[in-house]
Amino acid sequence: MKVKHLRWLVVSLVALATVINYIDRSALAIMWPSISEELGLDKSDYANIISVFMIAYAIGQSLFGKIFDAIGTRLGFILSILVWSISIAAHAIASTAMSFAIVRAILGVGEAGNWPGATKANAEWFPAKERALAQGIFNSGASMGSIIAPPLIAALYAFIGWKATFVVIAILGFLWIIPWVIVYKSAPDAHPWITDEEREHILSGQIAGTDSNNQDEYVPTLGQLLKHKQSWSVIAARFFVDPIWWLFVAWLPLYLNEKFGFDVKQIGAFAWVPYVGAAIGAIFGGWFSGKLIEKYGCVSKARRLTILVGGLVMLPALLLTTQAATPAMAMGLIALILFGFQTAIGNIQTLPSDYFSGKTVGTLAGISGTSAVLSVIITIQLVPGLTQNGDYSALFILGAILVPMSLISVWLGGKVEAVKPK
Repeated sequence: MKVKHLRWLVVSLVALATVINYIDRSALAIMWPSISEELGLDKSDYANIISVFMIAYAIGQSLFGKIFDAIGTRLGFILSILVWSISIAAHAIASTAMSFAIVRAILGVGEAGNWPGATKANAEWFPAKERALAQGIFNSGASMGSIIAPPLIAALYAFIGWKATFVVIAILGFLWIIPWVIVYKSAPDAHPWITDEEREHILSGQIAGTDSNNQDEYVPTLGQLLKHKQSWSVIAARFFVDPIWWLFVAWLPLYLNEKFGFDVKQIGAFAWVPYVGAAIGAIFGGWFSGKLIEKYGCVSKARRLTILVGGLVMLPALLLTTQAATPAMAMGLIALILFGFQTAIGNIQTLPSDYFSGKTVGTLAGISGTSAVLSVIITIQLVPGLTQNGDYSALFILGAILVPMSLISVWLGGKVEAVKPK
């Protein structure tokens, strides 16, 4: 059996896994106003629980980066989603800040695998000119998960309560494994379903020097990898830009609760709106980068210009959000922020596959993901102090400061091309 456009089916499954990933991770934040009231927990407990999650997430990024490079994309995703689905179900038996922190830590390790795994799948299944679009489709899964989660979680909570809600959403992950095992039999060079034309399209479109089938490819050790400025460019860019996304993933429901007095039902009705902007930005960033590559024939110019556009959208929107006086105004501005973020991040996340071969992509994606999570942990611990009396202005200003730092990091990496041995 031959399947046309098999690569798009593969990336669609990865995007679906990301939808489930974000439904699972968003559930605690959406239901927190009620959970915290029932169990006697406060905002500091929430910050500590999220920080534990992020520490585990940081460890999981680097851990699963190596795991994916060692056991491959197929088994790597199965392991990752099994771990996070079991852990989200275990949230149903948590009753203290400590027990929530423990199950949240396991969730963090498992969910972290989704990102180096997606980057590796992207490098294996797409030529360079299509990678940003593929990454955008994958990233749109995060946005779609964040769109679906508020109304879904709020509805489940209303009918079956918070404990049963965690069990129900865990089932989604186990169900995802079935089509993944059926479809993802191997990489494109040996997959029995791929057409000869598609295999040639993928393999001939690799950046010179990054083709994992090339016997002369450069596969640096971890020490060698960290000696290249390109590696540190990706690591630094993720360190500065990722907290902007997490400010909203982790804190948007609490912002709506404290700033505008929203309850769980109202959060479910409104919190999904900004992620429509994120979903559009994810696709736009990939499409725009691909068009620039077609026009100029230059991956470097396309990646850097698209990242710049994303930054130029984020920066003013973050500053204007400090003055948002109504929920509608706040949701509109945050939608712009997340549009700009997703426009940029999809291209930043493709940089490991632009610089290195498939045998190194997972490792660099994992390390840069760990770097991103470390900065998020720092930011999360600052939130309670920066949001006294429900005023989140200082937090939005912090996000605005991070934008140019990320852009500078990308530019310091130099031209986007395959890295050669020193």
